[in-house]
Amino acid sequence: MNETALTVHQTARPHGFPTAEHFTFVESTLPEPPVGTALVENLYWSVDPYHREMMDEMPGGFGLHAPLEGRTIGRVIASRTPRLAEGEIVFHRQGWRTHAVVTPEEVRQLPRFDGVPPTAYLGILGGTGLTAYVGLTRIARLQEGEDLFVSAAAGGVGTATGRFARLLGAGRLVGSAGSAAKAGHLTREVGYDAVFDYHDGPAADLLGKAAPDGIDVFVDNVGGEQLAAAVGAMREFGRIVRIGTISQYNTPDAPPPRFDYADIVEKSLRMEGSLVSNYRDVQEELYEFAVPLQSGRLALDETVVDGFEHIVDAFLAMLRGGNTGKTIVRDRMESPKELAVAE
Repeated sequence: MNETALTVHQTARPHGFPTAEHFTFVESTLPEPPVGTALVENLYWSVDPYHREMMDEMPGGFGLHAPLEGRTIGRVIASRTPRLAEGEIVFHRQGWRTHAVVTPEEVRQLPRFDGVPPTAYLGILGGTGLTAYVGLTRIARLQEGEDLFVSAAAGGVGTATGRFARLLGAGRLVGSAGSAAKAGHLTREVGYDAVFDYHDGPAADLLGKAAPDGIDVFVDNVGGEQLAAAVGAMREFGRIVRIGTISQYNTPDAPPPRFDYADIVEKSLRMEGSLVSNYRDVQEELYEFAVPLQSGRLALDETVVDGFEHIVDAFLAMLRGGNTGKTIVRDRMESPKELAVAE
C-alpha cells in the first residue's frame, strides 16, 4: 500500500479553456481514518463536462487550493466503522485524489451484477447513464417512433442517450459530433441513423439535411447554435431536454443562441432543464432497464486513460473533444477485469 496520497487542487480561475497550469498535484501523508469512517483507495475516476463549469466562481463550485470533487470508485483499505468492511468496493464523490476518508453516508455500496465491469458504474450505469435515461423517460417522455436529435452525441451522455433511445423504440436518431471519425462510430456502433460534423457549416442547414422532416425530441448537451437550430426543426408538441451547455463553458463572452421565440408558442414546445441529482430515486430503475442488456445488446462507449497522474490531461482532452463516449481514468494497477463488489 502506498504511504502517500495525491490530491488535485485548482489554483486559479480560467477565462476560456483551462490549461494544466490551473491545477496542481499535492502530496500528503496517507490519512488515518477517524472512528466512524473508512479510508478508501480510489481505483477509477470520472471526469465530466460539468467540472469545467465548477471551475468558475459560482455557488457550489470548486474552491481554490482545495481538493476537487468527482465521481469515483475505490476499495476500502482501512475501516473504523462496522458499516464498511475492508476490501469492499464503493462509489463516492470525493474524486480527484488517490485516497479519501469517507463516512458510510458518503458512499454507495455497489451491487453485484455478473459480467458488469467496474467502469460501467461511472458510465452507463452511473450518473452519465442516469442523465440520459432520465432525459428520455422523465423529461422528454419519449414515445415509440418519435424522431430524436442529440447534440454532442459522441460524448458520454450522447452515446448513452443514443443506445437507450434505440432500445426505447425511437424512430429516426440524429446526432452531432466533432469529427467524421466520431460520426462513423455513432452510425456504425451506437445506432444513430445520421450524424453531422458541426464544423461543416451552419447547424440549421446540417440538421435540416439530416432530419428533413423535423424532430420530436432534442437532447441538448451543447446549447448555442445547435439549440437554435433544433427549435427551428421541432415539430408540434416537441420537447427539448437541456442537459448541458458545453459550447459556452469555455467561451463565456459568446452571445446566447438566437431563435424565433414565437416557435415555442406556435408549436406548443416544451423546454426543461435536467439535473441528475434530482433523480437519484431512479437509479434502481436504471439498473433494471440496463443491466440485463449488458450481455451484448448494450455496449460500453469509453475512453479509458491509465494513471491518476494523467487525470488533468484526460479532463482537458475531453473538453476539446478528444474522447469518444465516457472518459474514465484508471489506476495503473487495475485491469479491465470485473471487480468483486459486494452482494
